[in-house]
Amino acid sequence: MTITILLFAGLAERANAREVQLTLSEGATVSDLLQAVEKEYPALSALLGSCFVSINHEYAVKNQIISAEDEIALLPPVSGGEEDPRFAITEEPISADKLVRLVSNPHAGAILTFVGTVREFTHGQRTVYLSYEAYAPMAVEKMKQVAAEIEERWPGAQVAMHHRIGHLAVEEIAVVCAVATAHRNESFEAGRYAIERLKQIVPIWKKEMWEDGSEWKGHQQGPWNPLAMPEGKVE
Repeated sequence: MTITILLFAGLAERANAREVQLTLSEGATVSDLLQAVEKEYPALSALLGSCFVSINHEYAVKNQIISAEDEIALLPPVSGGEEDPRFAITEEPISADKLVRLVSNPHAGAILTFVGTVREFTHGQRTVYLSYEAYAPMAVEKMKQVAAEIEERWPGAQVAMHHRIGHLAVEEIAVVCAVATAHRNESFEAGRYAIERLKQIVPIWKKEMWEDGSEWKGHQQGPWNPLAMPEGKVE
């Protein structure tokens, strides 16, 4: 069977393509796919050890069977259905006020917003601008998953997340998370959970453009593992 694999960020740059095709045997697994990618596209081999595969907008395990009809993406470390305005990947500027309005409700006594902006210096290197990229359909679904996790931990919480993609200048807003809860302590806890979990499982990447070079950056929270359970939760 012939399958198409979507590529993002540094993978797309190395392959000089947004998608590649492979021929696999019926019943092939994710492990088989990765081995075939390494053989057919050696330019990607150095990155494969830290990548994950998604199948139909869900992170896949190594022994998962692939079918020809699947939508498959190869995701370097980092972020469907009826549209929900609370969750969005957009090229347009993001408004924190808009997200506050999306979560505001009569039961909320506190609304916390996290606003992530582009800073000029990171570890002594001057950033000229950042370039963000996302696997948009899956990113939206994973944002919804984060919201569901929050609502399970903090019943009644309302969550909204918007992330911008494209070129962003210093001081521009890259991401906004808004969480509305009955009490302020819950909003602080849930708001921190929202942005940390977003960085862990939502497939969004940024490329830091410096005065003397550039580099794709992941979530910078240790080894990337979007299949890990949220802190404090076990299977």
